Amino acid sequence: MVMPNNVRAPSKALFITEPSRSMTEFGLLPLGLPLILAAPRGDGHPVMVFPGMAASDLSTITLRTVLANKGYRVYGWDQGRNYGSEELMDPLLSRLSWIRQKHGATVSLVGWSLGGIYARELAKLAPHDVRCVVTLGSPFKGPSKASNVWRIYEILSRNKVQDDADPRFSVTPPVPTTAIFSRSDGIVAWQSCAEKPGPKVESIEVVGSHVGLGHNALSLYAIADRLAQPEHSWAPFSPRGVRRWLYRNPWRDGESRNAVEGQV
Repeated sequence: MVMPNNVRAPSKALFITEPSRSMTEFGLLPLGLPLILAAPRGDGHPVMVFPGMAASDLSTITLRTVLANKGYRVYGWDQGRNYGSEELMDPLLSRLSWIRQKHGATVSLVGWSLGGIYARELAKLAPHDVRCVVTLGSPFKGPSKASNVWRIYEILSRNKVQDDADPRFSVTPPVPTTAIFSRSDGIVAWQSCAEKPGPKVESIEVVGSHVGLGHNALSLYAIADRLAQPEHSWAPFSPRGVRRWLYRNPWRDGESRNAVEGQV
């Protein structure tokens, strides 16, 4: 599958306002507490959270705190800063196996941006250890340079960015998978972060910045809702009552679907 040729990096206006928009979202988080509190509690199964590019577990404290308060056994990735190294896959597989054995339960994986790529790949390598995958603004397909930070990624990871994305990353994990994205993402093209709908695959659109996805009330509610589903009983995201007005249908027009599904 090939992404449409018009998929480009977000506008410079969205990019330069990322810090201010993220801080605003964090400042508004107390106003979003009623929404977060309305999310269902979990069953106590373990959850592993992956940070974004150049970030560490420190960046996911808010997300992990919310999930811990919902009753989950929450773990960071414990690998320092995320520089995109493929050498981390083995220690991450070991950590995933350790968490699975410690709790005797499959592990949900939540990955923010580049962290979501690790989460998806781990789920492909060890599907029997993974309950579900949730990504936040993770560019797992499309043109690799449809991003405003690809040059920074090259420096940090010491990997050359090709024009076309690595096709292995676009393969959906064999577990229930949710891709959360924002059309106002100023870092990566939103089309690269969304999954086409499938039997156990979905995308959820939220309003917000890329840098703020980990403390965006809409994201936090959606993550908690997805993790609370009974194992082996997956159903698409379907907020009820007033909450349904907070989440727009990501496929509200044909152009949106075509942008994600690509052109053969």
